[in-house]
Amino acid sequence: MPRPQKFRRVTHTPGFTYFKPQGIPMPLLDEVVLTIDEFEALRLADLQALSHEEAATKMKISRATFGRIIEKARQTLVDAIVNGKAIRIEGGNYRMGKMFEFQCKSCNRSWKFSAAAAEQKDCPRCKQRGWSR
Repeated sequence: MPRPQKFRRVTHTPGFTYFKPQGIPMPLLDEVVLTIDEFEALRLADLQALSHEEAATKMKISRATFGRIIEKARQTLVDAIVNGKAIRIEGGNYRMGKMFEFQCKSCNRSWKFSAAAAEQKDCPRCKQRGWSR
């Protein structure tokens, strides 16, 4: 009997759940699914440029498991781009890190960040610095 999968720790969820090629009606599109833990792996490895070891530590998984997740995520994205498929972001085997709510002092927008992501000090809407918990 296979060992049960460990939950992957995720600190950011996407503000969007769907991408599609421009100019192709939805009923004509095939789609691929990018899981939330794959999204997090891409964010850590490719956007934040963390090593696999550092990213795996943040996600509370082994480096080998992280390598498999990131490989699957990249394969999914390449399939969508090369073959003109839509990308749906959903599901996966993950748990959210502790979340805190912040409010911008300039535009009053509220948003949630995990404790690990609190280093971002710019408002997602107005890009002004300055927020409070």
